[in-house]
Amino acid sequence: MTAMERGYEEQMAQTAARQELEQIEIELLLSGVHRFYGYDFRNYALPSLKRRIWHHVLAENVPTISALQEKVLHDRACFERFVYSLSIPVTEMFRDPGLFLTFRKKVIPLLRTYPYIRIWHAGCSTGEEVYSMAILLHEEGLYDKARIYATDMNARSLQQAKEGVYEISKMRQYTKNYMEAGGTRAFSEYYTAKYNSVILQPYLRKNIIFAEHNLATDTSFNEFNVIFCRNVMIYFNDELRDHVHGLFHESLSRFGVLVLGSKESIHFTRYSNSYEPLDRVEKIYRKNK
Repeated sequence: MTAMERGYEEQMAQTAARQELEQIEIELLLSGVHRFYGYDFRNYALPSLKRRIWHHVLAENVPTISALQEKVLHDRACFERFVYSLSIPVTEMFRDPGLFLTFRKKVIPLLRTYPYIRIWHAGCSTGEEVYSMAILLHEEGLYDKARIYATDMNARSLQQAKEGVYEISKMRQYTKNYMEAGGTRAFSEYYTAKYNSVILQPYLRKNIIFAEHNLATDTSFNEFNVIFCRNVMIYFNDELRDHVHGLFHESLSRFGVLVLGSKESIHFTRYSNSYEPLDRVEKIYRKNK
C-alpha cells in the first residue's frame, strides 16, 4: 500500500468516526429533549434536522452538539429557541393562491351543506394561513357557523398568531395572493395599519381557537370536517409521517377533507385507499372510508 493510499484510508476512517460521533450526539440531544421536555424530534428527517441543529450550535455559540445538549437541558430559554429553530415557521397569507381558489370552488360547496363546520390547521406556525381561511369563510358567508382550531408545538409562533400582528412590508405580497385566491373585497379592509405593522380585524379571531399540539406525541382531540397540514410532513421520516396520517384519518369525519402541501401526498401511506382526490394538483383529498 502506498503512502497516498494509507493517507486516503486514514482520512476515510476519520470521516466515518466523526459521522458516527455526530450521530451519537444528535441521538442523545433528541432523546434528552424528549425525556425532559416531552418534545419528540426523533423521527424528523435527518438531513434537514442535522442542518438546523448545526445552525443552532452556531447561533448559541457552543463548540459541539454535546455542548448544545447541556445548554438546552439546563436553560429553558435556550430550549425554547431550539424548538423555534426546528419548527420551521415559514408561511404567508394565501400562500399558493391556486389552492385557496380551488378550495373556494370545490370544498366550499360541500361545507355549505353542513350545519356546523370544524376546521383544523395543524402546524399553523404564526397564523397567516389560519386568518386566510377566516377571511375566505367570511366572504363565503360561512364563518359564523365555523370553528377553526389552530395548533402548533411552538409557543412563540402561537403567541404571534393569537395577536394577529404582521409586518406592513408583507402586505403587498399578501394582497397579491389574496386577489389571485379569488378575494372579493379590498384586502386592506381586513387590517389596520400602525407604524410598521398591521393588526388584523378582531372579528377574524372570534371563531379561532389557538392551542399547543405536537403531531409527534399528542392524540386526536376532536372530529373535523377539514384538516389543513401543509409543508409540515416534508420534515418527517416515513414512520412519523405514517403516524400523523393515522392521526388525521382518525380525526376526520366521514367525507372530511384533507389538504396537504404541494410536495406532500397521501400516496405510499397506509391510508391511501381511504381517500379520493378532489384536486390532484392542489393535493386536496376527501375521506371515503
